[in-house]
Amino acid sequence: MRTTMIFVPGNNPAMVQNAGILGADALIFDLEDAVSPDEKDAARILVRNALKSVDYGSCEKAVRINSVDYPKWKEDVAEIAKGSPDSIVLPKAQRTETVKMVQKALEEAEDGQKTIGIIPLIETAEGVERVFDILCCSPRIKAVIFGAEDYTADIGARRTKEGSEIMYARCRILNAAVAAGVEAIDTPFTDVNDMEGLREDAMLARDLGFKGKALISPRHCSVVREIFAPAGEEIEYALRVIKAIEEAEKQGKGVVSLDGKMIDAPIVVRARKILELAGLEGGSHE
Repeated sequence: MRTTMIFVPGNNPAMVQNAGILGADALIFDLEDAVSPDEKDAARILVRNALKSVDYGSCEKAVRINSVDYPKWKEDVAEIAKGSPDSIVLPKAQRTETVKMVQKALEEAEDGQKTIGIIPLIETAEGVERVFDILCCSPRIKAVIFGAEDYTADIGARRTKEGSEIMYARCRILNAAVAAGVEAIDTPFTDVNDMEGLREDAMLARDLGFKGKALISPRHCSVVREIFAPAGEEIEYALRVIKAIEEAEKQGKGVVSLDGKMIDAPIVVRARKILELAGLEGGSHE
């Protein structure tokens, strides 16, 4: 699960070297917004070399390349592919054609390996409206990230902590992700010092159905992980649901009830997902 995905500036050798201890599930080495134009070539090489030589433990490794509007984006793909990251994060993913351009570049760089995934970053009005088609256009797509800062700038909205201006985009991206069978990762909370605001924002994202959040500060990792982790009572109920289902199957019963309520398929699916999040047996079902 990508509960916490943290952006790491690709031009900062110390942060790139030590990213594995930041406490995130996934690392996104950033070659785009965090890097000035005159440092992009050096950052590309730094990240490539780090991917090849640094042990990041169990962290998933992703790299945000520059958008396809940047003249050297293909150089990003070619060099980064040599480090064999788990995924490429594609900014300004607005159309299926954009994703397919990156897919083709990856195919050329990997020489037929097809091991590097693509995570579209949806951060424009056009991307939001086309998101389902985007997520279905390549078998390499593993997840999608929402970028609210660029999105609100694109539509001319005032960015607020309450977030009503991004609710439509959040829901559209989330629904498309579920329909396409990929994980939806919510936008970063950009105030690194407002921990209560972070908590409220992460709780909203969790309750909507997002699987995690992108982060810009390691201080946010523990809070987001705590919020997205299933609560004790949720785990207990999920275990009871699975036990009831298993007992019913043994007895050949077609109808199952628990605490006087019918247990139908959606409740079972939710229970299994909760147990999967909690790392407990019963979370998967063949």
